[in-house]
Amino acid sequence: MTDVFSKKKRSDVMRSIKSKGNRSTELKLIELFKARRIVGWRRNSTLSGRPDFIFPKQRVALFADGCFWHGHSCRNLTPAQNADYWREKIKRNRARDRAVTRALKKKGWRVVRLWECEIKKGKIGKLEKCLVIG
Repeated sequence: MTDVFSKKKRSDVMRSIKSKGNRSTELKLIELFKARRIVGWRRNSTLSGRPDFIFPKQRVALFADGCFWHGHSCRNLTPAQNADYWREKIKRNRARDRAVTRALKKKGWRVVRLWECEIKKGKIGKLEKCLVIG
């Protein structure tokens, strides 16, 4: 079936759709937090870069990065169609991630980035090392 919109119009429509986060990954993190009795977290932060979770008392910002969208090496996937676009898109995402991390660190936050594949396997040791638990 052909698209009812021109390429430009389709691009505008898709650009206007804003992400609400990766629910399944975030729910898995909440499950892991509860299982490990990790408390003090908040969601829907307005900090730079909009971290998925923050731990305000400990000034830790947690990002749950999707492996595809942020270019993790566990998924060597580049779609066959429009491969140049996707390569550039992921490159821009990674550059934005670095800039956000730098900005938050300048403001005194510790930044933890967990990959989607780590979360699925329950590997959140990077976060646990940053938190003072107990």
